[in-house]
Amino acid sequence: MNLVNLTINGKPVSVPKGTSILDAAKTIDIKIHNLCYLKADEIRRLETCASCRVCMVETDRGLVPSCGTLVKEGMKVETNSLRALNTRRRIVELILSDHPQDCLVCEKNGECRLQEIAADLGIRQISFKGSKSIDKMDTSSKSIVKDHSKCILCRKCEAVCNKIQTVGAISGINRGFNTVVGTFFDADMVDTECTYCGQCVAVCPTGSLREVNNISQVWRELKNIDKTVVVQLAPAVRVALGEEFGLDSGGLSTGKIVAALKALGFEYVFDTNFGADLTIMEEASELIHRLKHNENLPILTSCCSAWVNFIEYNYPEKLNLVSSCKSPQQMFGAITKSYFANKADIDPKDLCVVSVMPCIAKKYETNREELEVDDIRDNDISITTREIAHMIKESGIDILSLKDEDFDSPLGESTGAGTIFGASGGVTEAALRTSYEWITGETLENVDFKEVRGFRGIKEAQINIGGSEVNVCVVNSLGNARKIMDDIVDGKSDYQIVEVMACPGGCIGGGGQPFHFGDYSIVKSRSKALYKIDSNKEIRKSHENPSIKKLYDDFLGEPYSENSHKYLHTTFKNKSEVY
Repeated sequence: MNLVNLTINGKPVSVPKGTSILDAAKTIDIKIHNLCYLKADEIRRLETCASCRVCMVETDRGLVPSCGTLVKEGMKVETNSLRALNTRRRIVELILSDHPQDCLVCEKNGECRLQEIAADLGIRQISFKGSKSIDKMDTSSKSIVKDHSKCILCRKCEAVCNKIQTVGAISGINRGFNTVVGTFFDADMVDTECTYCGQCVAVCPTGSLREVNNISQVWRELKNIDKTVVVQLAPAVRVALGEEFGLDSGGLSTGKIVAALKALGFEYVFDTNFGADLTIMEEASELIHRLKHNENLPILTSCCSAWVNFIEYNYPEKLNLVSSCKSPQQMFGAITKSYFANKADIDPKDLCVVSVMPCIAKKYETNREELEVDDIRDNDISITTREIAHMIKESGIDILSLKDEDFDSPLGESTGAGTIFGASGGVTEAALRTSYEWITGETLENVDFKEVRGFRGIKEAQINIGGSEVNVCVVNSLGNARKIMDDIVDGKSDYQIVEVMACPGGCIGGGGQPFHFGDYSIVKSRSKALYKIDSNKEIRKSHENPSIKKLYDDFLGEPYSENSHKYLHTTFKNKSEVY
């Protein structure tokens, strides 16, 4: 490895060639404020745009942006020289001069990077006065709100949308003071090819991009004496929620989260992992059916709603390959309003199902007209990990001091297989655990398919099942999905299973999770916590879940049957001709 030697604030540093000054400073625990920087790693590859100039430092070549300047042999860097400090302060003042001064009522208050940097730099007054020419709020979609007035042109959202996700829904538009990052021809978000993956929201340093807030809607339902309100908790939420309360990823027990949900007033608290186990029963059956008949291969997973939106827009001719299974969120809702409603003697119309998800696209999915049974919507309201954290804080609940409580029956029993749905590769691994035993009739002793785990954008594996090789591909981020889909369209693919998750790392890196602002080490920590939960589970195969067995015995019949299709399967749309 070629090392470059330099000094930063008088301290010697040796870093690999190609390292930025900003990253070199981090190796010796020197923090340089920045707004536009997105770190490149094995999850993503990005070229920094160095647009905000907040990270300016002084070198022997003068002032340079530390995020976009690579280290040189013998370079001398001063991050806290008077010139560098004054320059950074002046730049932030200029940004603030053109920014709304409504921090106390902003949804990003307390989590805004611009607010944090202004406080760190000691900015108490602004020497400049600007005038935002564009003051538009886009609330057209069910998932994302775009507030043009709070855009600081850091271009993070644009980089993620265009270079990582390759969706291209947003870009820089207009010139001068009229410049914002918005949609082409200034169209409403709902009229674009946005998949609602929420990765733009995850990296936005201000309140310019945020999820549609459904908290007030949930409160209304909880206070409605005519409604029975149940809640389902997704696997990725339980390993991230603790971050909102000052804990490390996975540091908050699931039992405390359940207790908090009951304290909020939910009459029943269920586990979306049950829905994940149910998904495997149907998806594994569908896979076996396709392999047997050698048709519609590879099977493309359908758990990720942003990915479903993506393929509907971009590859509608391949919708026959997408599994017809609903997502765990929707399967769970459909069973709650049929099987559970009947057992609890509740009219489905008087039952409200709320889902706590790591995802913003789930808000859109909840409102899809295809996801209804007998004109009854599967799921009623979807809220994010951040939103449930706000509800807990708003209620004054000290979640850290609560005693652990269990999920309610009969939809609270789950397996390790359902848990790992939250990580990239988890759906495939869970499906393989069940498919192997159903195809071979043998007990699978080692259930860990580590070949499909990890954070690489595209993972490939050959799995021997009963003497036959099954070619598997696991993809995370939509840009990588595009590469695989292009190969499938061109006939260059020989996969039997392709799993796609729109977000880097899977649902654990979802757009509704606690903000990581591009620090994907946090996402990796969430993944480790999920697999730890899985390894500690007594039952780690979906088809061995006693409550799932009883559901089929009492209500559904056989997996992939006519009754299962009624409640657990769906259809998809060709959206390419709409936009």
